[in-house]
Amino acid sequence: MTALAHRDGTSLLNELMNWMGAVTTEPEIRIEEYVEGDRHIIRADMPGVDPNKDIQLTVDGSVLRLRGERRAEEHDEHRSEIRYGTFERILTLPRGTRPEDVSAEYTDGVLTVSMPMTGTEEPRSIPVTHREPTEG
Repeated sequence: MTALAHRDGTSLLNELMNWMGAVTTEPEIRIEEYVEGDRHIIRADMPGVDPNKDIQLTVDGSVLRLRGERRAEEHDEHRSEIRYGTFERILTLPRGTRPEDVSAEYTDGVLTVSMPMTGTEEPRSIPVTHREPTEG
């Protein structure tokens, strides 16, 4: 049986409603992450989004925030399984990533964000020294 552990900021309720075929309250943006050479790559499927108006990327420390909106089209009568509205994904960047090293490109409905794999070193333990209080 599959665990219901949640990752990536999408709600379990929305995943359950998707499975049942119900309309959810927030659009779903699917991503993939991988390493290609010395670059960390994040790709997000975002068809029907205008990258000049509807996508905002920010880097704050080690966090990449992807915000956007898929705008609905008005039709007299229609059936739609496409999710419209605002969305946000928050992703952890490789250690040591600087905002000026992050690049983004939108092609054929796919946003590709790329950055160098600069901080691959492991966390380092810092020894703590203890000094006895001085009398005096």
